[in-house]
Amino acid sequence: MALSTYQTVKDTGEHEITIQKSRFIAHFDRVETEEAAQAFIDRIKKQHWNATHNCSAYLIGERDEIQKANDDGEPSGTAGVPMLEVLKKRGLKDTVVVITRYFGGIKLGAGGLIRAYGGAVSEGLNEIGIVKRTLTQVIHTEIDYHWLGKVEHALRESPYQMKGTDYLEQVDVQTYVEIDKVEEFEAWITNITNGQAEIKRGEETYLEVEI
Repeated sequence: MALSTYQTVKDTGEHEITIQKSRFIAHFDRVETEEAAQAFIDRIKKQHWNATHNCSAYLIGERDEIQKANDDGEPSGTAGVPMLEVLKKRGLKDTVVVITRYFGGIKLGAGGLIRAYGGAVSEGLNEIGIVKRTLTQVIHTEIDYHWLGKVEHALRESPYQMKGTDYLEQVDVQTYVEIDKVEEFEAWITNITNGQAEIKRGEETYLEVEI
């Protein structure tokens, strides 16, 4: 069963910071499989083949079943793990990050590296953004035309989000309803229309809200 709600990175993107003359470029993507995460990491490594390091981390699965961190030549535990910890602290899922480092000539030491890699991920997420994804079901409410004004007004005043309206022999009003509120919505719409609406459950889809 899919998660009813979770957080992930808003988009594929990158963000660069400079620390002690070293460039740290954070690259992010959404991934649902380990193969996709690895393909993204490989692509960044090819793109930045001449970088000093391309360190990576990813979290995949409903309960973070797949977790990987790679220091790519940095001292053990100073890059991949701090990167992974930021993803966990932000409550993200299905997210991969690669930090490309171009060494600037000044050594940072273990503590400095941990702060640099963690900070690069954190600042990158602030720049690119995080979204909350909520699993919804599209509910089709089929009504006679004389009910349309009342139903549309009620929906506009409600927390439910309308998807669209098809004007056929009857009107088909489509609404996104959170998966755990479907029965509540059906009872509500039945009450508004005095039981004269035909309610059908459609596809399941995720809605995204930036947070």
